[in-house]
Amino acid sequence: MVGMIEIIAHGERVQLLPDHAMYLPAHNAVVVADVHWGKASTFRAFGVPVPSGSTRHDLTRLSRVLHETRASTLIIVGDLLHAKRGRSERLFAELAAWREQHAQVAMILVRGNHDARAGDPPGELRITCVDGPIAVGSLTLQHHPAERPEQFIVAGHLHPSVVLRGRARQRMRLPCFVVREQLLVLPAFTAFSGGGMFALRTGDKIFAIVQGEVVRLDPSS
Repeated sequence: MVGMIEIIAHGERVQLLPDHAMYLPAHNAVVVADVHWGKASTFRAFGVPVPSGSTRHDLTRLSRVLHETRASTLIIVGDLLHAKRGRSERLFAELAAWREQHAQVAMILVRGNHDARAGDPPGELRITCVDGPIAVGSLTLQHHPAERPEQFIVAGHLHPSVVLRGRARQRMRLPCFVVREQLLVLPAFTAFSGGGMFALRTGDKIFAIVQGEVVRLDPSS
């Protein structure tokens, strides 16, 4: 796939995709985190003038990933829905139409902290909801990052990003994948995310998403 980078994690081939997703070829599975469906409508419910269309944009990106990989399984490692306030007939009608386009894809939600408050998606979306962690090959998938010597964990939650600074005071924040010896943190899938700041350690590998391409950065530069 154009713009991706492949790495080996705990013996598994892992493809980091520019659409904020990860693909596991051996399992034909796409993994994403922090989708936050209904986030924009939640903000509007509280009087914040957020433009509409963010969910449609994210669904288009997710469809592209599923089509390009031809994945048989989609795994969301937490925060599928943003909040109870964002649940609406309009949102679920849009999601149901999108789900029908991918009826052959098995979908699994590993619940995160937002899911605990927002609730599971409607049954007609046919998304299996489980509490983590779950194992996929030699990888352990869960929402909150953790580091355990006996496991390689794939997680979300932190919305990692990196800030690049230029000599003329330019500043650009980029979503990124962060890889440690026993941990891979995914960027937030939703485009409606300010991005968090990940506290880097010596030895961290940073893979930033830049103009439709995943690029490895040198944290020391």
